[in-house]
Amino acid sequence: MNNLFIKNMVCSRCILVVQNELAKLKIPVKHVALGEVSLEKELSEEQKGKIETALVPLGFELIDNRKGRIIEKIKTTIINLVHHQNGNLKTNLSDILSQELHHDYNYLSNLFSEVEGTTIEKYFITQKIERVKEWLVYDELSLSEIAHRLNYSSVAYLSNQFKKITGLTPSHFKQIKEEKRKPLDQV
Repeated sequence: MNNLFIKNMVCSRCILVVQNELAKLKIPVKHVALGEVSLEKELSEEQKGKIETALVPLGFELIDNRKGRIIEKIKTTIINLVHHQNGNLKTNLSDILSQELHHDYNYLSNLFSEVEGTTIEKYFITQKIERVKEWLVYDELSLSEIAHRLNYSSVAYLSNQFKKITGLTPSHFKQIKEEKRKPLDQV
């Protein structure tokens, strides 16, 4: 089975955009998931070029090296955990990543830091804070419910981490709602 790995493909809308572009190019696809496309057959270099030409203007990028694919898989695993599996953050992140990517966590952590210039933990926290912002803006959950869903030990710990990252308390952020959430591909 042949797979394409695509950078910045971080949400369900991204999946739809990529599916549509591949359909326009008549590329036979088995499955499209965050950051990855499973193809029916091997692509020619010409087909890969056409895909790249179609996707780059839309903010996506084909990843053709092993390290880049691992980094993208780390990011999509974290995004999936934080943004698409509410309340399922009870398992240790290092265990989840090691199982998903079939690599020792120390290797993944060192690679991520080397390539991205930040740690997996900081990336994970940033994603969690973006999720908190989303819930605060939409006013769907109390801070206590948010803390529970994102596996914070207390509301105070969540509030401290939120303030450290954004410079605002969650209640102040909720009041002003002017600070727009960042798109996931810019986190």
